Amino acid sequence: MGNHLRQVIHDLALAFENNPVLARKHFERLFSPPAALLEQTKRFIEAQLADYRETVRRRPDLRSDAGADLLLPVLEALQLQIHVDAQASRDTRIRLADCRLLTGDVRGSLALCRSLASSDGAAYPNTILALRAICHLHAGDHGQALADFQAIVEHELPHPDSCVRAMCGRGLLRLLDGKPYLATLDYITASRLRLDETAFFVKAYVPWNQRGLLYKVLQEEGEKMVRKKLCCPSSGAKLRRKAAESGDQGWSNKERDALGVHYLALLLLELDPTDEVSRILYADALYQLGRTEEAHKTLLVSFGKNPWCSSVLARLTLLQLKKGCLYESNQLIKKILEIGDTSCLLPIMDIFKAEDRDLLQQHCYSSAMSILQNKEGDTYVKEAVAYLSLAIITSGGIDEASLLTRARCYAHLNQKKTAIFDFGTILKANPSHVRARCGRAFMYVVLNKRKEAIQDIAAALQTDQKLALQEISSLKQEAQDLICCWLRDHCVNALTEILDAKEKIFTEEHVDLPVIGQSLLLIDGKYSTWHILYIDILIAKEMYDDALKHLQENFEQPPNDVAAVSRYALIQMKMKNAQLAVENLSILAEKDNKDLEFLLKFLDNKQLQTVVKIASQEAMALAKGNQQEKALKYYTLAVLASKNKAKYIRLRAICLTRLKQYERALKDLHEVIKRSTNRNSSDLVEDYCSMGHIQLLALRDEEACKNYIKALQLDESLALTNISSRPGQFNLSQHFQRSALCYFEQQLYEEAWKLTEYGLIIHESNTELKKLRTRIKREASGCIVH
Repeated sequence: MGNHLRQVIHDLALAFENNPVLARKHFERLFSPPAALLEQTKRFIEAQLADYRETVRRRPDLRSDAGADLLLPVLEALQLQIHVDAQASRDTRIRLADCRLLTGDVRGSLALCRSLASSDGAAYPNTILALRAICHLHAGDHGQALADFQAIVEHELPHPDSCVRAMCGRGLLRLLDGKPYLATLDYITASRLRLDETAFFVKAYVPWNQRGLLYKVLQEEGEKMVRKKLCCPSSGAKLRRKAAESGDQGWSNKERDALGVHYLALLLLELDPTDEVSRILYADALYQLGRTEEAHKTLLVSFGKNPWCSSVLARLTLLQLKKGCLYESNQLIKKILEIGDTSCLLPIMDIFKAEDRDLLQQHCYSSAMSILQNKEGDTYVKEAVAYLSLAIITSGGIDEASLLTRARCYAHLNQKKTAIFDFGTILKANPSHVRARCGRAFMYVVLNKRKEAIQDIAAALQTDQKLALQEISSLKQEAQDLICCWLRDHCVNALTEILDAKEKIFTEEHVDLPVIGQSLLLIDGKYSTWHILYIDILIAKEMYDDALKHLQENFEQPPNDVAAVSRYALIQMKMKNAQLAVENLSILAEKDNKDLEFLLKFLDNKQLQTVVKIASQEAMALAKGNQQEKALKYYTLAVLASKNKAKYIRLRAICLTRLKQYERALKDLHEVIKRSTNRNSSDLVEDYCSMGHIQLLALRDEEACKNYIKALQLDESLALTNISSRPGQFNLSQHFQRSALCYFEQQLYEEAWKLTEYGLIIHESNTELKKLRTRIKREASGCIVH
C-alpha cells in the first residue's frame, strides 16, 4: 500500500462496483483484518471533507461551486465503507447522501434519504430530514421542503447543526415566497446558533443562482432593522432556549435587536469579506451594542480602503466627536462638505443615539454661527449653509434654529423660493413660530405675492404681536411702508366684505383685524389714517365706547379732520343721535363720496332710512333758503344713503343746475334714465325734458332738441306741459328753428325737416319754422321727405 491510500481506495471502489461478491472474497483474503484500512479510510474522509469546507469558505465568488471535485474521492471511500463495514452503514449512508447532494446528484441523494428515513433505525432523524428537505428544495418541491424544515424546528430535541440547516432552508423558502423580514430572522437565529455552519450552508447548499439574491436581501433587511430598531422575535420554543443559553437573557429588546444585526453582519462578512456595506452594517451594530472602540476600528478599515466614502466619513465624524476629538471631527466634516454629499447623514439618523446626534448637531450649528459672525461675503455664507444643512439633517429635519438661520442665509443669497421652503418646514412642525412666519412673509413681499404675505403677517401678529413688530421694524423703511399699505388694504377689504354680508359679524377669517389695526398704530401712530382704520374696526365690532374714546384721545375736540368728523357722526348715529350724525356726515359729502359710501355700510336699513329722511328735509330747507351749496351736500348724502334712489338723484340734479354744474346734473339724469325700466312712465318724460332744459342752459342746443323729441315721442301732451313751464313753447321752438337751419345749410334735409316738424308741434304759429319748412321742400325737390 505504501503512501498511495487515494489510489488504494479508488481501486477497491472499482472492484466492488464491478463484482461485489468476488471483491469481498479477495478483500477478506488480502486485507485481513480490515481495521487498519478502515481507520485510514476514515481519516482520509475527514481530511478530504475538511479540505472541501476550507475551499468553500475561501471561495472569492459567492456564486462559485469550486471545490466539488474534492468530494469525488470521498464518495468512493464512503461506498467502500458501506461494502466492508456493516456496523457503520447508517452513519456512512447519511454522509454519502450529503456528499451526493453537494456534488449535484440531487436525485441519488433524495433516494438514499428516503431509504434511510423508511428504515427501522432511529439514529440521526433530524439530519436525514434536513438532507431530504434540501433535496426537495433543489428539486423545486418547496411545499415538502418547508414541511421537513418545520418538523426539525419543532422537534422536541433539535440537533444544532440540523436546526441551522432547517432555519437556513426555511429562510430561503420565505425569501422566495416574498417574506424577506421573516427570512432574515431565520438567518439571524441560525447565525447565533452556528455562524460557520450558516455560512457553509449558504455557500454549499443554496443554489448558486439564488445566493446573490439572498445576500442582497439579508443586507437590505439588516440595514432596515438597524435603522428602525425592529424587534427580532425568536423562532420557536427550542430556539428561544438556545438563544437564552447564548447569554442574552437580561438584555433589552433594543440590545437584542442590535445583537441580531451584529450576527447577521458577521454572516454577511463571512460570505463576502470585501463588501463595504456589510462592514458598515457591522460597525453600526457594534455601536448600538455600546462597543464604540470596535466600531471605530472597523470604520477605520473601510476608511483606509476608500477615504472618500461619505457614509464612513459621517460615522467616523460622530464617533470622533463622541471621543472629544474636535480637530479630527472638523477635518472629517470638511471632507464631507468637499465631497458635497450631505445626504450621507440621512441613513444614520436612526442608528445613532439621540445624545450623540445632538452632539453633532450642536457642533455643526455652532460652526455655522461662528462663520456668519466672524466672516463676510457670499462664499462664507454658502459655507455656513453647508454646516447648517448638516445640523438640520442630523436633527432629523426638526432643528428650528438651524432651519431659520439657513432660510435667512438663502434670503441673503437671493434664493427666495428655497428660503420659503425652509420657513415652511419650520411652520409645518410649529405653526406658531413667529420669526419663521415673518421671514416667509418678507420673501412673499419680495416676490410681490400680496395675499400670501398678508396671511403670514396677520398670523404672526395674532400669535405674538410684539415679536412680529420687531421683525417688521428690522426691515428697510420702504419695505415697512409697503407692508403697512398692504395691511391697510387687507383691513379695508375685509371690513367691506363684512359690511356687504347679510349678517355683519366677524368670522374666524376676520379675527386678526383688531390686532392689525393696533399694529399699524404701533408702527406709525402719527399717521392719522391708521387711527381712522382702527376706529372703523372698533365700530364694525360694535365697540362704540372704545371707538369714541380712541377718537377723542387722538383727534382735536371737536375734530377738524373730515374723516374723523365722519367717524364721530357714525358713532353718534349708532348711539341714537341721528340729527347730529347727519349733520356731520354731510361734511364728508362732496369731499370724499367713496369714503362716505363705505361708512354708510356700517348702518342698517332702518338707520339708513333715518339718514335719508333727515338729509332730504335739510336739503329742501336749505334749497328754499337759496343755500344751494349746503343743500347739495345733504342731497348727496340722501342719494348715497338711499342707495342711488331716482327721487333723490333728480332733486340733486335740480340743485346742481341751480349751481350751474350742468355736466354733473346731466350725468345724474342720464343715470336715472338708464336705470328706468318703464318706458311709458311720466317720470321718464320729465327726465328727458329736464335733460333738454339743462343742455339749453349749457348751450348744447342740438342735444337738447334730441331729448325734447324723445319726450314728445313718449307723451306729447305731458311733454308740452313741461315745456310750457320751462323754457316756454315759443322760446324752445326758436331753438328748434336755429338747429334746423343749421342742418339745412349743411344740406342735411331729413334732419332739418324732423326738427322743423317737432318745432311746429311745440309752437305751431312760429312763422320762421313755417318758412324754413317751405324752403326745405323747395330745395329737396325730387326727394321724398317724410
